Amino acid sequence: MTDAGFTHLDPLGRARMVDVTPKDPSHRRAIARAKVFMSADTASAVARGAIGKGDVLAVARVAGIQAAKRTPELIPLCHPLLLGAVLVNFRIEDTYIEIEAEVETVDRTGVEMEALTACSVAALTVYDMCKSRDREMVIGEVALWEKSGGRSGHYRRTGSAEAPYDD
Repeated sequence: MTDAGFTHLDPLGRARMVDVTPKDPSHRRAIARAKVFMSADTASAVARGAIGKGDVLAVARVAGIQAAKRTPELIPLCHPLLLGAVLVNFRIEDTYIEIEAEVETVDRTGVEMEALTACSVAALTVYDMCKSRDREMVIGEVALWEKSGGRSGHYRRTGSAEAPYDD
């Protein structure tokens, strides 16, 4: 009933938390990115600090960091990890804000979900703080860009998040 590729299923096909206790702790790192697409006027207002709710990027940064730390409360079967570092940074372009989250730990399992969660919640926070100015915003291109550590080793995305399976 289970497939060797589905580690979150027990031999009877029931959901389970993967047992990582036999693994040795190692340095784990993951980087995720997302974009919040918006009007040029809104992006400019964020860059100038002219959004009425306050400093959009400062609030989104804290929201992303908090979200990374709370990932196991949001994602079923996700292991609680002691995170060593969470960085959330932004790049403002003409019609979007790119968010990058980098998460590190020394533990028995990776931090991909924590990086993706940090990015996603930071993007939602940007949306929330700017929605009164621009209801047409779109959150997209949420993707893992790099990970290192663990048995599967190093991974770096080669394609765009927009069309990862295009040849």
